[in-house]
Amino acid sequence: MKFTVDKHEKYILLKLNESKLNSIVTPQLKSELILINTEGQRNIILDLSQVKYADSSGLSSLLVGHRLCKNATGSFILAGLNDAVARLITISQLDNVLTIVPTAEEGVDLIFMEEIEKELKKEAR
Repeated sequence: MKFTVDKHEKYILLKLNESKLNSIVTPQLKSELILINTEGQRNIILDLSQVKYADSSGLSSLLVGHRLCKNATGSFILAGLNDAVARLITISQLDNVLTIVPTAEEGVDLIFMEEIEKELKKEAR
C-alpha cells in the first residue's frame, strides 16, 4: 500500500496513494489506522483523492477508522472523494455516519473548530 503520513500536533493527514481501496489494500490501511490511534492520535483525516474505486472491504476499513477516533473522542474525516466512492458510501448509507469534506484543508479546519468547541465546553463546566 502506498500512502503518505503528515503528522501535526492536533491531527494526522493520511493520504492514500492507491487507485483502489479494496481487499488488497484494506488490511494495511486498518493496521496503519490502529497504529496511529495507539500512538495517541485521535484526529485522522484520510485523503482519498487518488482513489477511483472502493469495495465493501474498503468501506469496512473506513468504519474501523471512524470507530477508533470516536472511541478516543476524536474525529475521523474523509476528504477528496471521487464520484464513484462517494456514491458507494451513499448507497451504503455511511454518509450519515462518516464525516466527509471536499478537501483535506477543509478537514483541517473542521478539526480545529471541533477542538475549540471541546475546549470551550471544558471551560464552561
